[in-house]
Amino acid sequence: MPESQPALLWPLVVYVVLVLLVVSGMLGLSYVLGQRHQEPETGQPYESGIVATGSVHVRVGVRFYLIAAFFVIFDLESAFIFAWAIAVRQAGWLGFVEICIFVGVLVAGLVYLWRLGALDAGTRRERRPTLR
Repeated sequence: MPESQPALLWPLVVYVVLVLLVVSGMLGLSYVLGQRHQEPETGQPYESGIVATGSVHVRVGVRFYLIAAFFVIFDLESAFIFAWAIAVRQAGWLGFVEICIFVGVLVAGLVYLWRLGALDAGTRRERRPTLR
């Protein structure tokens, strides 16, 4: 692109204006044409068509969130291993050594968490010594 010509931004401006018009039109139509009802059952929580029994505010322990975070971390690493498996021929032996180191670090982290007791979901009766 020659430096003497200014950048043409009008297609972007037209696109943004059209998007705003479509979104505001959809929201406006749903407000005008939407149903309005005030029955008491409208605000009641349910899941999969089943009415909830008991309180919907259940306290979940921190251990649950720790295990969920560990799952997300180790599950994300499987995406890296899958990407390596796709390009294994192009990566060659150097890529194989690198993925072995990667998996080794993951296994070491998993063993560390296991020995630390971070993967135990239940309550502990006795206190285990922590790794130092």
